Amino acid sequence: MTEVWQLWTYLSEGPLLWLTVTLMAYLAAERISLLAGRAPLANPVLLAVILLAVTLWATGTEYETYFEGAQFVHFLLGPATVALAVPLHANLGRVRQALVPMLAALLAGSLTAISVALGIGWLMGLEMQALLSLAPKSATAPVAMGVAERIGGAPALTAVLVILTGVIGAIVVSPLMTILRIRDWRARGFALGVAAHGIGTARAFQVNETAGAFSGIGMGLNAILTAILAPLAASLF
Repeated sequence: MTEVWQLWTYLSEGPLLWLTVTLMAYLAAERISLLAGRAPLANPVLLAVILLAVTLWATGTEYETYFEGAQFVHFLLGPATVALAVPLHANLGRVRQALVPMLAALLAGSLTAISVALGIGWLMGLEMQALLSLAPKSATAPVAMGVAERIGGAPALTAVLVILTGVIGAIVVSPLMTILRIRDWRARGFALGVAAHGIGTARAFQVNETAGAFSGIGMGLNAILTAILAPLAASLF
């Protein structure tokens, strides 16, 4: 047992171990989601987070040690965000046809996400740094963390809030749209992208290709608008 523990201690300090564990956790979560018929609650990101959290807790691994190995995945968030220009370009004609309602929905969604989060946080008496960390939570992680740092929030806390927002949105939005009898895949996807960024977009692509494309567009546009509106809203506090 002593030799096994020494081997684990040696491996746990290596960056490739935690990158491998992260990828394996997601592949396992994706498999579970597939077996569950892509049920909203079987969200691959949620399941992967749970698997990783249990692994880190069971092995007594500090987050800093884990992040040293998994930061390559974090680095890829930037290029992935820029790549959102691809669905926008591919659907440019369809976007032009629905430009006015899309811009109205984008403005309403972004303003609601920021103002409701700040309003509820303020009413509950959150300290200023935590309150400001809430403002960009509906934007994709690289943008949200950058905005949080700029306005005086805590980027690490914002990252957690972004994941929670995305997971909850991916679980709730599609069933809610069905209840509201919204059948236009463009509207469903765009709403999911604005409300739940990348995690919601991944869910949208699982449901319908058109919904996924418009979700990516909503995600990208909301990231830009949040970077403008969140600092303005934060200045009021």
